[in-house]
Amino acid sequence: MMIRLSSGIAANPRFQLNPFFNPQKPTSLHAQIVPLRRKNFSKIGDGDGDVAAYESERLSLDAAAMENMAETARKEIESDKESDPKAWKWIIRKKMWDLMEARNYAMNPRPVHHRIPNFVGAPAAAAKLAELDAFRTANVVKVNPDSPQKQIRFLTLSGDKKLLTPQPRLRTGFFSVLESDFLKPETIREACTSVGVAKYGRAIGLDKKIKVDLIVIGSVAVNPQTGARLGKGEGFAELEYGMLRYMGAIDDSTPVVTTIHDCQLVDDIPLEKLAIHDVPVDIICTPTRVIFTNTPIPKPQGIYWDKLSPEKLQQIRILRELKRRLEKETGRKLPTGPSEKLPPTADRKRR
Repeated sequence: MMIRLSSGIAANPRFQLNPFFNPQKPTSLHAQIVPLRRKNFSKIGDGDGDVAAYESERLSLDAAAMENMAETARKEIESDKESDPKAWKWIIRKKMWDLMEARNYAMNPRPVHHRIPNFVGAPAAAAKLAELDAFRTANVVKVNPDSPQKQIRFLTLSGDKKLLTPQPRLRTGFFSVLESDFLKPETIREACTSVGVAKYGRAIGLDKKIKVDLIVIGSVAVNPQTGARLGKGEGFAELEYGMLRYMGAIDDSTPVVTTIHDCQLVDDIPLEKLAIHDVPVDIICTPTRVIFTNTPIPKPQGIYWDKLSPEKLQQIRILRELKRRLEKETGRKLPTGPSEKLPPTADRKRR
């Protein structure tokens, strides 16, 4: 059964805010745009202090980014639906997050608002994915770093495949590659975590020659009839896809798969409102079924610079590097998208 989340939207132009979001709490972007303070982001030491410091700072940066998303969502939901092309996405996201919490389909980390939501049955959905021919025959699998896809990262490494995973929010770099040949059996589980990726992964750059055979992305809601997908709203899956296209690592034939709870299947993501950079999915794996969408939606062909705001560009070093490279190669300045008004940096008093 699919869920219609947008019923009643027109009659209710203002929706109740996420109960877990405090609009009075100041939002700090400083942590979000300043890279982690380590000289080498691809490796961290074995000492408990190094690991604890890395994880503490990662969680701090994630919290700041989630506050940013919550503020953005609040403004979008309260905006004029006719004039704001993104408002409908935030309405569907919020209703899905609320639904998963209310019905207790959500798993830690909770609350799932402003995340790729972890869900009951995520390992079962991963097992369905592992049965796909596209997974069994793949040598290199790109998997998002979110909690519900952790088991897929484990199955990739334990299946003697190469795991390509983005560094969280592309803050500290680009992608990391992990190979089971360079891992001890007892460290594979750890290698599937953010700390493990930093500890055992090998960072790659834009010049790396690599062929990705399968892409796994997380989702908040997906239409099984069209493959239309909504992520958590930061656009990183689209940016990662676009950069892999630039590298020649993927093409239109590279399968895109997502794992979700059955409740995340929806029927009201309008195709005509999708952006050119939105990535559709070819296959959906839930704990109970596998769905081949035969999506009619064209896949993005690269980075759409005219859609990328200066503020977003400022947050992601690898994108700035790519933009400079392309401008140097072509001898012309690339376009820039419309500016985004980001929440102000919080004032912090010394104590």
